[in-house]
Amino acid sequence: MVQQNTNMRDYKITRNEGEWYHAIVTDSYGNKYDNYFEHAHEANNWIYYIWEKEEWFNSTNSQELLANAIEQCKEIDKNNKLKVIL
Repeated sequence: MVQQNTNMRDYKITRNEGEWYHAIVTDSYGNKYDNYFEHAHEANNWIYYIWEKEEWFNSTNSQELLANAIEQCKEIDKNNKLKVIL
């Protein structure tokens, strides 16, 4: 039986002479992001930001987020006197 690693997190920070730092980060879902920074600590902080944001999303109830978004859209429509769609 082959066991797969469910944590796909990875990162790499590189810098060529005369260029900015290039940060590449992979989240737990395998989504890759990249960005450029003037300083190494900014690249490092950005990697943690990506991972922390992912933790927040994973800890919330996506159905509750969707329901709240729909209710807010309905309220906006009501305030703008638009036809009720739901």
